[in-house]
Amino acid sequence: MADEDVPAAGEGVSAGEGLPAAGEGVSAARESVAAGEAAGAVEAVFREERGLLLASLVRRFGDLDLAEEVTSEAIEAALRHWPAEGVPARPGAWLLTTALRKAVDRLRRDRAYAARLAVLQADAEREETVAPAADAGSVPGAGSASGARAAELPDDRLQLFFTCAHPALAAEDRTAITLRCLAGLTTPEVARAFLVPTATMAQRIVRAKKKIRDARIPFRVPGPDELPERLPGVLQVVYSVFTEGYAASSGPRLQRLDLAGEAIRLARILRRLLPAEREAAGLLALLLLVHARRDARTGPEGEPVLLEEQDRGRWDRAMIEEGRDLVVRALTGGPAGPYGVQAAIAALHDEAADVESTDWVQIVALYDVLLTLTPSPVVAVNRAVAVAMRDGPGAGLALLDALAGEPRLRAYPPFAVARGDLLTRLGRAGEAAAAYRSALESVGTEPERAALRRKLGE
Repeated sequence: MADEDVPAAGEGVSAGEGLPAAGEGVSAARESVAAGEAAGAVEAVFREERGLLLASLVRRFGDLDLAEEVTSEAIEAALRHWPAEGVPARPGAWLLTTALRKAVDRLRRDRAYAARLAVLQADAEREETVAPAADAGSVPGAGSASGARAAELPDDRLQLFFTCAHPALAAEDRTAITLRCLAGLTTPEVARAFLVPTATMAQRIVRAKKKIRDARIPFRVPGPDELPERLPGVLQVVYSVFTEGYAASSGPRLQRLDLAGEAIRLARILRRLLPAEREAAGLLALLLLVHARRDARTGPEGEPVLLEEQDRGRWDRAMIEEGRDLVVRALTGGPAGPYGVQAAIAALHDEAADVESTDWVQIVALYDVLLTLTPSPVVAVNRAVAVAMRDGPGAGLALLDALAGEPRLRAYPPFAVARGDLLTRLGRAGEAAAAYRSALESVGTEPERAALRRKLGE
């Protein structure tokens, strides 16, 4: 029952790619979709394209509400037209063109709305005039975040991630709205990332959107001097997207490899743009070192395979080597950040030949450091499991039981599963079954539910 080293998103941290080309990513799936399956095709395209579509529209019009409204209308139009006409060659481009037309129609009909939008755009232009983007060569510390040029952000979605990391919004609110509106996660998925009820997260997102509207916060790419302040929020968003891909909160599959791959793509862009930012290196290292195990994490039927049972020969060694090199960069040159520490933990797992030879002493020590950087009940759960591997199940269970009163762990299935596994190792079958039943009440994916049912049947 070795620990898995990615905490829940939002808890373990303190913090080309334009739309038309992205539509080509579903071409293989599109060719096999008949007209009668258009609704399913729309859903697949929507999951892949929504964040890019919203990012393109928000950047163009500067208004999140308008972008969301016309995105929904474009999807509705696709559901009407695609069954009869077939899925277009470039569905993402079709949706963008349709959404743009509907946005123009809306602005023509509603003069007051158009006037408000003009004010927002004027505010954005005025701020850009006051703080123009500077060349990296003219800024002290070029090569760091303060020396990067916002104009060099080559990805619409990444630009909007930085935009939504506005200091006028509360840290949790800006991360939540970015995950929901631009990263493509649903409200329940975002709620799971922060270990809060769905209703609470919905209210948080509404509050953030209202603050953006009422305070007339302009949607513009921040200048180079603003990037360092906003980088932690953007790293957290990318991390959260990966976490949903690594361990889906609901659905028929344990992993959503498309989301995990997208998060790694964005992390690579951040690393390339901000080579002196050690936490950008740490985040990419962490994602690579964990994603390297993807093929071994599920069995033939999609069932979860625990770390100690995985065939390590199926791990991606090239990805592990790249991640290990990045860990060195993340931990060199000053105090370690939370992503660098998590990446170091992941590297220790990946370097070990098996669970027994894993350096659990060092892993526990790294979790101690992580707890000082980002105190979190999820990190504490992971540390307790590592202690169980170092000192025995009784020691780990004592630490887990000390966390039982933490409200955020009540709907966090890994906590109950970890208790069940340690209780099983201690021969306390009845208590273990109760823990597994508790986890079954809140676990989201069908493979996880099936695995828990098997545990209860043993």
